[in-house]
Amino acid sequence: MIHSHSQWGAADQIGAGNLLTVEKRLAALASVRQGRVYDVSHEIYMGAPFMAPNQTPFLMSIFGSWRDTIKRRRKMGATNDAGTNLERIEMTAHVGTHIDALGHFSNGEMLYNGNVAADVVTDWGLDRLGIEHAPPMISRSVLFDVGLGVPGQTVTPDDLKRAADAAGFTVESGDIALIRTGWGRHFGVDNARYLEGEPGIDVPAAKWLIDQGIVAIGADNMAVEVLPNPNKSLMMPVHQFALAECGVYLIENLALEELAAERIYAACFILLATKIRGATGAPVRPIVMV
Repeated sequence: MIHSHSQWGAADQIGAGNLLTVEKRLAALASVRQGRVYDVSHEIYMGAPFMAPNQTPFLMSIFGSWRDTIKRRRKMGATNDAGTNLERIEMTAHVGTHIDALGHFSNGEMLYNGNVAADVVTDWGLDRLGIEHAPPMISRSVLFDVGLGVPGQTVTPDDLKRAADAAGFTVESGDIALIRTGWGRHFGVDNARYLEGEPGIDVPAAKWLIDQGIVAIGADNMAVEVLPNPNKSLMMPVHQFALAECGVYLIENLALEELAAERIYAACFILLATKIRGATGAPVRPIVMV
């Protein structure tokens, strides 16, 4: 059941982003000792995997090239042959490594914080809960290395607890949860396999994380949650629970193999979402710093 209003008030549009306190940011930044950066995103390119039919492929073409612009500027009197290359891109906001806005998913007609979808979703984007409201995320990330790697296999709360114990961290309010299932190794390598299903969390694991104050849940798969869901009558219940009910962000298609290989389990995490007004998500380039 959707809560009528969030704990942060009827006007709130950032959900668990409210847990990103000044103290949390400073602590994360203070943890950086070596200045090493781990890029946990994938490249965005034509041919990258996408979830049809709800999503469309990423398309890019050169809209203006150096040849055209030099000729045009010569006609305008320019003598320095200044050529410009400019592309045109068609895409959904959910291509490659990206973050979901709180308005991305509904439970029936209800969006996060008692917002009615018919009042929010327009032909030209979201009037509320768009990705422009997502705050800059500078906090501690915690890596749950569960490494299942089988479609339809559920990451349980016990799996997460075991991973945290093995890594030696305790989840704290304001943390960003990163879940390595191992499925990300197929991204861009075997896209058909990557899209056929995935290991991931179900609602009980999401609830365990959210109850401890997690701001966002990210994973090395296309939807964070297990696909297909073991309960064949449910589709995308984690999206409904996290986004629409709890106001917790989801980060999808992360690249977590390097972090896991080097056992970087708790570190400074930085993610900035492009402020595309009314968008249901945004491609991102999150990093982890140690």
